[in-house]
Amino acid sequence: MRVLVFLFLAHMAAAFPIASNGVRPTSSLQMGIFGGPAIPKIPKAGDQQQAIDGIKAAIFSPKNPSFPLLECEFPPLQALNKLGDGSLRSAIEVEKANLSFCNKLINSIAPLPFLGPNTCLLIGSSSSAGFISKAKSIVKGKTIYPLAEGMPDLNQDDVCILVSPSSRNDYAIANKLASQGTTTVIVNGFAKDRKSISEKATMAYFQKPLTYNSAVVGYLLRLYPGKWATVDVISKEVLATFTDDEILVPGTNTPDLRESGRLIQKSVDERAIRARRG
Repeated sequence: MRVLVFLFLAHMAAAFPIASNGVRPTSSLQMGIFGGPAIPKIPKAGDQQQAIDGIKAAIFSPKNPSFPLLECEFPPLQALNKLGDGSLRSAIEVEKANLSFCNKLINSIAPLPFLGPNTCLLIGSSSSAGFISKAKSIVKGKTIYPLAEGMPDLNQDDVCILVSPSSRNDYAIANKLASQGTTTVIVNGFAKDRKSISEKATMAYFQKPLTYNSAVVGYLLRLYPGKWATVDVISKEVLATFTDDEILVPGTNTPDLRESGRLIQKSVDERAIRARRG
């Protein structure tokens, strides 16, 4: 209950900020309240506010309230693919980016020790001692649970952030925590299969670059509680929107990318034809 009350107040503050002139400007959240959820925008490099907004909305009202398992997936480094170019340097940069995002998210959920729910960070069971040390240096003042030590003892009012899980044990713990009512947020899960994350989970934020001829030409985006959207990078046009039922692979929380890929390819080809015709 404490989680819901705080997040409701936080949402209201974000939706109705007061400017220096006393005017309450329209925000994307206001549009969500009065005009339906807004379509997410293609984020600028380094801008992770949409992801944080989607996660907070899902914490406040998940798709399945009795199973508060939330997921967000996005490239931690805009200039690279999800795991970079495979080099050790890229892997280190991805780790740091994921931890930095988790730190921002935790501070947004509970900006002060006496405001908001109790928050903690969960570290995957296969994480190295170096990664755990890095997590402690970035996410300060919060309890950190390495899952290699087993299932953490958490309450229903707690919010835990699981960064980059990569083993069956990690996902099993996340699902178990959610089944007991503890809000669990998976950030950029890795090595998932069809059974890793329950179909009852909520995709709070999703950002997937769509490529054609080796170039990023579009995105599949989802900002909860809005629909999924296929967006053309050049025209900024929303080519299609989808509900969970329409895009998720049956029995999973994973989107089927094929239709979005076809739509982006068609948009690029049609634009090229128009250009040739002058």
